[in-house]
Amino acid sequence: MEASSDMEPRVEVSVERAGGGIVIVALSGEIDKNSSPQVRNTLVPLFAEKLRAVVVDLSGVSYIDSSGIATLTEGLQLSHRSGMAFRLSGMPPEIKRVFEVARLEGIFEVFDTREAALEGLA
Repeated sequence: MEASSDMEPRVEVSVERAGGGIVIVALSGEIDKNSSPQVRNTLVPLFAEKLRAVVVDLSGVSYIDSSGIATLTEGLQLSHRSGMAFRLSGMPPEIKRVFEVARLEGIFEVFDTREAALEGLA
């Protein structure tokens, strides 16, 4: 039986403005077809702002499916169009493995920690 579309999203999203035109979007939980619209609705408006960078902290993510990958890929494309950096940080091993299987680890700028992702941006 398929889950109903009105299920409570299983992802928590927080946005932190780090100053200097840098925004950190911290995600935790599961990013799937039910919750990826929430992530998208947070990310997309950021690219209309005059920002230098968006860092997506994935350290709290326990699961990501193809819709979550598509949402992050859209963010990457929008960042290129907007001329801003788009970095991913803190991927747990199981999430990093999904990116490796999809052959996306070379497409995104991926950093082990949030602090490493912020280096060179400030």
